[in-house]
Amino acid sequence: MRKEMEGFKTLTSVDKALQILRGILEKLEEKDVVDVPLTESLGRICGENIYARFDIPSFDRSAVDGYALIAEDTFSASPSNPIQFKIVGSLMPGDEVGKLEINRGEAVEVMTGAPLPLNANAVVMAEDAKEVEPGLLEVYKQVHPFQNISRRGEDFQAGKLVVRKGTKIKPWHIGALASFNITHVKVFSKPKIGILSTGSELVELGSELKISKIVNSTKALIKALVYSCGGEPVDLGIVEDEMKLILEKIKNGLKICDALITTGGTSIGKRDLVPAAVSRLGEVLVHGIAMRPGKPTGFGLVEGKPVFMLSGFPVAALIGFNLFVKPTINVLQRTVDEPAPKIIGRLTRRVASLTGMRSYLRVKVSKHEDVYLVEPLRLTGSGLISTLTEANGILVIPENMEGYEEGDEVEVELFDPVAESLMA
Repeated sequence: MRKEMEGFKTLTSVDKALQILRGILEKLEEKDVVDVPLTESLGRICGENIYARFDIPSFDRSAVDGYALIAEDTFSASPSNPIQFKIVGSLMPGDEVGKLEINRGEAVEVMTGAPLPLNANAVVMAEDAKEVEPGLLEVYKQVHPFQNISRRGEDFQAGKLVVRKGTKIKPWHIGALASFNITHVKVFSKPKIGILSTGSELVELGSELKISKIVNSTKALIKALVYSCGGEPVDLGIVEDEMKLILEKIKNGLKICDALITTGGTSIGKRDLVPAAVSRLGEVLVHGIAMRPGKPTGFGLVEGKPVFMLSGFPVAALIGFNLFVKPTINVLQRTVDEPAPKIIGRLTRRVASLTGMRSYLRVKVSKHEDVYLVEPLRLTGSGLISTLTEANGILVIPENMEGYEEGDEVEVELFDPVAESLMA
């Protein structure tokens, strides 16, 4: 049997591989920033700290419909002891600040959002007062200073940090920035991530299918993953299992990309040529990781740019991407992963794992009464993408465990909503 078919002599632990990766990432330069319209910035990574340009609200305003007055004038008011006020006007949202002024014993009718008259320091709610005759108000409840008022700067004070550099822009960030009349924001350019598929058996999506040929579904998956992380996938096509062609594709891809992903050709078989190609062009730092699925995963550096060697099988490629490529895209944009939802559930059956290997088990979580049930789907079968479409979570089995027993409580990372009850 060929030497390269004998298997990996040593495997790098997931933690050690991540440590090596961090050493690479520390040296990567952040992407340039570009101006984009605020309305088109959703999901982009903010490229600068953005501060409040002015106070919001920019003036004291009523938080309710009612009557603006001097709070101290109401201190003995009650249903049995109403206090009378003279109504000297009314204010609506949009009226000029400082338009009206009150003195002791006077009140101004205000609507929610209206500016306060000068000297007023509180608003009594409409239901706690009554206009008993034109121009004469009775108040039945005392209010304290600044009650029912939105104070100037209560939402944002001028100079306050509104959006931090490296933040993934959400709809509420857009709403906040719009309140300052900000029309454009600086965001990081999307990292260009090359995707090169290897394998003489592969054909492109939409091709006429022939016996022994396989549609390149893994590339479609990786493209979508790059998009979801804020990167820009660059399709480098499919290359046959020939060293010269692989070398040429990698070199050309890195001329235009910030990082490169290969899929397939990264194990130890006769036609697994990618690690040798990366080694010729640069340095392979990790090849063979103690994890299931995705043991043949590896990465290296070519001309200072990361090259990730992922399995051609979709599930293994997904695990490798999430562990190693996603953090790289984040670093290029100076952002961090958003926390994934996790849940504690009870295993519906026993699952076994190999000690020394970190396993990523696809599971389906459902709720039955007050208990979350975790149904193991598949640990092996990294080419079975159906186990992803059926699953809604991943259970990580640590290297020092041989698995879990039926009924064990385990922590699952969810990527889809909890399913309907398995017991129905």
